[in-house]
Amino acid sequence: MVPMPGDRSPALRPRRTPRPGRPRRPERVRWSERVRWPAPLRWYARPPRPRTGPAARARRVPAAVLAGALPALAFPAPALWWFAYGALVPWMLLLRSAPTGRRAALEGWLGGAGFVVAVHHWLLPSLHVFLVPLAALLGLLWIPWALLVRELLGGAPAAGRAAAALVLVPAGWLLSELARSWQGLGGPWGLLGASQWQVPPALRLASVGGVWLVGLLVVAVNCALVLLLAVPSARAAAVAGVAGCALLTAAVWLWAPQPGPSGRLRVAVVQPGTVPDGPDSTERRFAAGERLTRTLAGQRVGLVVWGESSVGEDLTARPDLARRLAALSAEVGAPLLVNVDARPPDRPGIRKSAVLVGPDGPTGARYDKMRLVPFGEYVPARALLGWATSVGRAAGEDRVPGDAPVVMELPGGVRLGPLVCFESAFPDMSRHLAREGAALLVAQSATSSFQDGWAPAQHASLAALRAAETGRPVVHATLTGISVVHGPSGERVGAALPTWARTAAVYDVPLAGGTTPYVRFGDWPVAAALAALAAWCAAEGTRALRRPAPGPSAPPARTARG
Repeated sequence: MVPMPGDRSPALRPRRTPRPGRPRRPERVRWSERVRWPAPLRWYARPPRPRTGPAARARRVPAAVLAGALPALAFPAPALWWFAYGALVPWMLLLRSAPTGRRAALEGWLGGAGFVVAVHHWLLPSLHVFLVPLAALLGLLWIPWALLVRELLGGAPAAGRAAAALVLVPAGWLLSELARSWQGLGGPWGLLGASQWQVPPALRLASVGGVWLVGLLVVAVNCALVLLLAVPSARAAAVAGVAGCALLTAAVWLWAPQPGPSGRLRVAVVQPGTVPDGPDSTERRFAAGERLTRTLAGQRVGLVVWGESSVGEDLTARPDLARRLAALSAEVGAPLLVNVDARPPDRPGIRKSAVLVGPDGPTGARYDKMRLVPFGEYVPARALLGWATSVGRAAGEDRVPGDAPVVMELPGGVRLGPLVCFESAFPDMSRHLAREGAALLVAQSATSSFQDGWAPAQHASLAALRAAETGRPVVHATLTGISVVHGPSGERVGAALPTWARTAAVYDVPLAGGTTPYVRFGDWPVAAALAALAAWCAAEGTRALRRPAPGPSAPPARTARG
């Protein structure tokens, strides 16, 4: 059997010939062959052998797509958070066994596309077939990670290379997530660390290094499991890596500083529910919010929050709506934070704006949404991709983004930082508001187009991460659910409002002072991961330069006829 180029399989290495007169050493049996595996795992116990035929290559294509889609089960709605710590193992086992780097790149691309489709499948009603080319585009971002997995985990890596893999493979995954987090590519939705939103130790890690640090540890555990399963010689490094992750989590849990309590604020969330589309749908939605808000009178609330697009007309152009909101504020005894989705008379374009209204009308505090949803609120390169409006519910007209974040002050002195819709997915936005002095973060959202999918649960889970990162409570208020409130450590406050609820609920929200390490130091895990990758690339480049060049080949033999 001739070894393929780049194949590090021990089965293909030339065997030494025993010396004469010395008995031959008995053949070493892999530990996986000595174990009686259950039927689903017996494929692993087979001796490794190259499978490069057309049938084998064809089988690897759907395997790569399915393996890439597996991590989606760790996110809401399934919310199998524990599954994230092994969800990447099948995909990584497939990549490490790729016969060539080109094959690993292909399977990394296919797995990345499968992951994007699985996590964002609820976009199908809006994007239809356009989701497939979008997933194919985003899947390209996993190619560097796939090549890194094959390079560091392929064959039988020594202890040093296995230890390096425990650092560099998570860093490569983080690099893919960082590139995908750019707003033009859809933003940081579906980051692997976000699957741990309901795990208190993970939330404590987020307070130190954000969702990025949580993701690094999750991938490191997956990498260690791959070493334990496939590389017996690296089991010590794998166990050390898992122990290191556990020790880091325990140290953060015990010693990481947490913001101290600084009072409480009673916040009401108004969720009017789904309103059928029609020419008067905006007015009926406004009337439903108005009716539910009146039920809050006498409950001593400090703030009432309406969801995204709860007001369909600009309050300057419709002074009658402004007067109705002011009367509501006076009746309830608290300011209202509403969301206006309309075209201002004094500025061009449609804007989505968080507007604070008091008993005397709008207070002047207004925040225009800065980061818009691609295709949902604007079409990137509309001249080229405008056809997307004909195959799905893409935006017929581009919204206009705002210029800067805004911190508003309530009558009692509490300062709040508003976010609109998927802006709650961006860690840097909530971190900036906390640094600017916001004591409460409010995310106004509307996921009515995706009521029967995973979108409402995925979106609501982000509030826990933003709260833990910033040490500030987060109120996630929606029109149609899921509305939820999380305290300064990411803990749930009160009961969530499901998608079928039409109600107004009051939450006693704890406030906190001080800052978390993540607010103070920012995205340092990202910088550390990039530095580790840069150092490894430099070391590999130096090693390649120092490697002696191959000697000149022997001249061809001359024959009698030559």
